[in-house]
Amino acid sequence: MEVTQLSGVGPALAAKLGKLGLHTVEDLLFHLPNRYQDRTRLVPLSALKPKTACLVEGQITSTSVQRGRRVSLRVSISHNNATLGLRFMHFHANQAKSFTAGRNIRCFGDIRPGPQGLEMVHPEYVLFDDVPPALADQLTPIYPTTDGLSLTRMGQLISLAWLQLEQGTLALDELLPQQLISRYQLPSLKESLKQLHYPTLHQDLNQLQNEVTPAKLRLVLEELIAQQLTLSQAKKQSQQLPAPVMMVKEGLEHGLIKNLPFQLTKAQQRVWQEVASDLITPAPMVRMVQGDVGSGKTVLAALAACRAIDNGCQVAVLAPTEILAEQHLHSFSHWLNPLGVNVVWLTGKQKAQTKRQSLAAITSGDGQVIIGTHALFQDAVHYQHLGLVIIDEQHRFGVAQRHSLVKKAPQGCGLHQLVMTATPIPRTLAMSAYGDLDHSVIDELPPGRKPINSVLLNNNKRADVIERIHLACSSGQQVYWICPLIETSDVLQCEAAQDTAALLTQQLDNIKVGLVHGRLNGAEKADAMARFKSGDIQLLVATTVVEVGVDVPNANLMVIDNAERLGLAQLHQLRGRVGRGQAQSHCLFMYQAPLSKMGRERLDILRQSNDGFVIAEKDLQLRGPGEVLGTRQAGAIGLRIADLMRDAYLLPEVKRIAAGYASHPKKTRQIILRWVGDKQAFAKV
Repeated sequence: MEVTQLSGVGPALAAKLGKLGLHTVEDLLFHLPNRYQDRTRLVPLSALKPKTACLVEGQITSTSVQRGRRVSLRVSISHNNATLGLRFMHFHANQAKSFTAGRNIRCFGDIRPGPQGLEMVHPEYVLFDDVPPALADQLTPIYPTTDGLSLTRMGQLISLAWLQLEQGTLALDELLPQQLISRYQLPSLKESLKQLHYPTLHQDLNQLQNEVTPAKLRLVLEELIAQQLTLSQAKKQSQQLPAPVMMVKEGLEHGLIKNLPFQLTKAQQRVWQEVASDLITPAPMVRMVQGDVGSGKTVLAALAACRAIDNGCQVAVLAPTEILAEQHLHSFSHWLNPLGVNVVWLTGKQKAQTKRQSLAAITSGDGQVIIGTHALFQDAVHYQHLGLVIIDEQHRFGVAQRHSLVKKAPQGCGLHQLVMTATPIPRTLAMSAYGDLDHSVIDELPPGRKPINSVLLNNNKRADVIERIHLACSSGQQVYWICPLIETSDVLQCEAAQDTAALLTQQLDNIKVGLVHGRLNGAEKADAMARFKSGDIQLLVATTVVEVGVDVPNANLMVIDNAERLGLAQLHQLRGRVGRGQAQSHCLFMYQAPLSKMGRERLDILRQSNDGFVIAEKDLQLRGPGEVLGTRQAGAIGLRIADLMRDAYLLPEVKRIAAGYASHPKKTRQIILRWVGDKQAFAKV
């Protein structure tokens, strides 16, 4: 039943609901509250505590317009000798006049400390004279909304949908296996929805919001099963077309291993065998290789490229930034050019003539390995016989972008996909976000690598840090100085890279200082990085553009300014730019005091551990999957009621149960449509 069949829902309102993925009446019933408010009781003004949301009542005693940096309206109310301030930053004259001394007011909002005591800022309120408004008879659900769709209107629409269910106009199928319902003693689907949409007075607010009640568990299990089924279907879809069978040949692969100046670690050998086993089958490989910074993922990508070229296929290597793409160009050219492989470079910023030459080489097949950024999947690029796609730091690409590259395969053929990431992804997150990929982990660093010594330093130690940099550079070492921003920001109070570079140039005599940031063009960035790699630049001041893809073994000291502003995973990635040589390396995390409790906890994890997976698990706990994966990729997860950290214990059983749906295609379609809906398109790669 379409939402337009509900009373009062026309095309305009339906379009707003569509933005939330709500197209049917059933969608409305599964549009669940993300929190609740208790408007069933009044809290005395004398009992108010900061950082709580509550309903209060009092009498207006005074009203004043306060002028300063921002004009605000302050209304004072009192009850039984206790007082509370109400503050409005946006108000109109008639509104101010309505707050007459002696009138009664009821307000709901968050309590916080103010300049004159406790206050509510922009509370919801109703004015009355004698008869107070009735209290709510149940906890108030708060639903996700969108522009032009109020919370009140959303509640009305869900009530209309519920009425359809009550009257029998709409039916909801039970899609969980009965054995699961019995095992966990779960309520019916209808009863579960009722408890979440219309919680009764006796339900505990904290329990309802923070604990998995049987009603919530009923829906969590459904949602996790729907997600696993979606990922399973995505994997099947990606393997519908046969990919080239890439057999072992005594050619480039053998030559690369023979020419390497090092031996593969046991972890690299194990992962290469997993990749190689995929390549000899006609089913397209869809494998993710995870490896901490410096673990040696790129050489495995080069081996896979050799296998593909030995079997007459082209290879595309896609990177999210030019700096990372250039690093791959250097590595692949260094390893493969001596073997007679033609490595082609393609980016959007190439000069027209050079780009035409690259495109011609790709079309003719002369270009065997094509390395670049987003230009690789543009319409103008025509591959002769693309057989393998290698995607680095794949979480930085939208799904549609990756899909565009996969479609470059010859007609009727599939592609082998090897995706790599140096961002350690916790197992629970990988099972949910990347369940359609096979996983390999390089859990060993090359021999001789020493753990990086990490130190937390207050910003007031800046002079000592600069002196340490002077000593390091004077002894022939190289140093990174990382700044989170390019320009000064009053809000974040971060040092700007440009200002920092100028200041360090003044303070460090005879030390050559370079600068790299995202607003430099490709040639300027490449020149600065080349000079740093050659040793011409001793101190490189940079933004986070050097997070991945930069390998300078002589750089063994890094300073990260305002480290508290960056995420744990990103800080760990940055730290991985040092520690790539044989000397002991150090990373100094400088922070601006005072640090919050969470800020201190985050930085302490980095000081205590060099293990990317330990750090990633902590990052997931502190920030959640949306921040760890990036918003676009987290959107593909689309979890509404399940929580990856809280519900991780359910995942093994959920995967087992989802496998049992193979014999129930109708139920599979229903549960996916109910929980994933049109977001299923995200999983089609």
